[in-house]
Amino acid sequence: MVEDKKIITIIVEATPHEWPKSEITYAEVVTLEVPNYSQHPELTYSVKYKNGHGNKPEGILPPGGSVKVKEGMVFSVSETGQS
Repeated sequence: MVEDKKIITIIVEATPHEWPKSEITYAEVVTLEVPNYSQHPELTYSVKYKNGHGNKPEGILPPGGSVKVKEGMVFSVSETGQS
């Protein structure tokens, strides 16, 4: 069973994004919302998700963390105000 070949749609700040992998990292979520994130590593963001997998349908994705994704999963990304 090769699940990684299936492209799903995730929602980041109300914008749909096609995602080809079974997991997404904190940096990948932030980069979808803030394309120049990698050039500003001093900025930190709060990443929350909902509509996730059964045992953990919602939560916070910490920097350096990753989470399994599923069709229709929703992420919110907000700057934490640190600079």
